[in-house]
Amino acid sequence: MSIAFDDVIHHFSPALTLMQLRSTVPLIHNITNYVAMEVMANVLLATGASPAMLHAQDEVAEFAAIASALTINIGTLSPAWVNSMMIAAPAAVAAQRPWVFDPVGAGATAYRRQIAGQLAALKPSVIRGNASEILALDQRVSHSLASELGRGVDALDSVVAAEIAAQRLASQLSCVVAVTGAVDFITDGQYAARIANGHSLMTRVTALGCALTGVVAAFIAGGGNILMNTAAALAYYGLAGEYAAAQAKGPGSFAVAFIDALAAIEPATLAAEARVEWTQLAKLPN
Repeated sequence: MSIAFDDVIHHFSPALTLMQLRSTVPLIHNITNYVAMEVMANVLLATGASPAMLHAQDEVAEFAAIASALTINIGTLSPAWVNSMMIAAPAAVAAQRPWVFDPVGAGATAYRRQIAGQLAALKPSVIRGNASEILALDQRVSHSLASELGRGVDALDSVVAAEIAAQRLASQLSCVVAVTGAVDFITDGQYAARIANGHSLMTRVTALGCALTGVVAAFIAGGGNILMNTAAALAYYGLAGEYAAAQAKGPGSFAVAFIDALAAIEPATLAAEARVEWTQLAKLPN
């Protein structure tokens, strides 16, 4: 159902979304990469959610239906894990559970491009990646460019460069697409938000981007408008980065301070300090 732009502005309430998350403690099922597991679990616990890391083919369908939301991250692909991903995503959709897709390094190899395209077709609620990953996934899904450039895990492109790709993906796949970077950009194809919270030290600690995917899942697990709840998640995460950076002496102390900041941020603080700018997008040409 379409929502008017004025309603997006007036109904956006990051404080209420954070309050609901912490009162319900959503169970987030994560099929993520080896590097991210511990970081992601600690981030979700500090946020107020309950993490679970399951990837065995024999149980992912059952657990995806039990969990409040699912995340899938293709950082450390293997055929067995891919099979689990292909089982878990449809199970979550069938159980009417939201799921978030993190297309890590989506353009780096032919295998990765293939799997990213297949997962994108399985009705994710949100796709969250850096600019390079979103550009590569758009190329795979829409075939908008003649060639697909190999791209690794690190973003080589600016968020602004990926905005049209994000809008096109969101429109084609009927989902929300979040491009994270210095200023995050999220869209459902019709509306968009730019979130200016964050700090450069967030890029110096491994797996914080992967962990953000879990936080997005926690914020959308309770229902409501997925676009607005994703914006709330990104503002919350970026604000924690700002608070942590104010105390840190470098990446190591930042990592510890970041977990503390996630737990310490109160809903009223998030409402006061979230820097989110909404806009209505022009329709893309056919």
